[in-house]
Amino acid sequence: MTAPAKRVSHLLSTQDLSAEEAILVLDTAEELARLSDRPIKKLPTLRGRTVVNLFFEDSTRTRISFETAAKRLSADVINFSAKGSSVSKGESLKDTALTLEAMGADAVVVRHWASGGAYRLAHAGWIRGAVINAGDGTHEHPTQALLDAYTLRRRLGSLTGRRVAIVGDVLHSRVARSNVHLLATLGAQVTLVGPPTLLPLGVESWPCESSYELDPVLPKCDAVMMLRVQRERMNEAFFPTEREYSRRYGLQAGRMAALPEHAVVMHPGPMNRGLEISAEVADSVRSTVTEQVANGVSVRMAVLYLLLGGSEPAFGKEEEAAGR
Repeated sequence: MTAPAKRVSHLLSTQDLSAEEAILVLDTAEELARLSDRPIKKLPTLRGRTVVNLFFEDSTRTRISFETAAKRLSADVINFSAKGSSVSKGESLKDTALTLEAMGADAVVVRHWASGGAYRLAHAGWIRGAVINAGDGTHEHPTQALLDAYTLRRRLGSLTGRRVAIVGDVLHSRVARSNVHLLATLGAQVTLVGPPTLLPLGVESWPCESSYELDPVLPKCDAVMMLRVQRERMNEAFFPTEREYSRRYGLQAGRMAALPEHAVVMHPGPMNRGLEISAEVADSVRSTVTEQVANGVSVRMAVLYLLLGGSEPAFGKEEEAAGR
């Protein structure tokens, strides 16, 4: 599976993706997923290209997923962690980027603690390679949303008209933001569910509905996505107790029984078992948690392939974004 090189673009936000572009990623991932059935799970598509994983926040799933994806396309991979690097000594994002540019990075997969960090890296003119947002602050995580959509499409077929509930700590969730916009673009109807303190201000302007109650929403869902309660981002009390939160917004076996028979349960991980999701639900046949991890490799392969070795249309709208 090879293709001529194309102009560099970026993947910074699901809001930059048209339905056609998103479907192109999902279709490409479907084709690339066939590699997992082969004795040799590699393609020569990105041989000679260098992909840098630039992580300013800790991560296991996302970093390893991108590393696996790049290696399966035969790219050279450099893993850069802020801990133990010159960043911990005070080096700026600009100087780090210039170092990567000097090394000839063709793509930089960046996770940054600041919302807008990936956008800054892409448009400051410090590097010429493609920038892929692997999570920036509480803003976006586009490849997670793409792999979630891919998983849903595999389980449910077309997403048009499907009802998806995203439940829990929406306020701190970049996954929720990316999923709302992508799923709406693909024709799904999204409902955000959580306590008022964990739904963002201005959520009424998002392309979705919202509810403070979980139980009335479940019987109408084709899928329910449980979000991790991000304790590390909470510096004040957003709910009375963990027990109260679990009682009102946790997904236990009894609540799962209220879902339609075909409905699936999702979680981007890592999970707080016993808080937002019970062990029984997480390990049930309805759960797609392990599928999401496996599908993440195929989707990230598709993103790298289309950005570095595939054909038009390109991701993103950096010309428009640069003028914002």
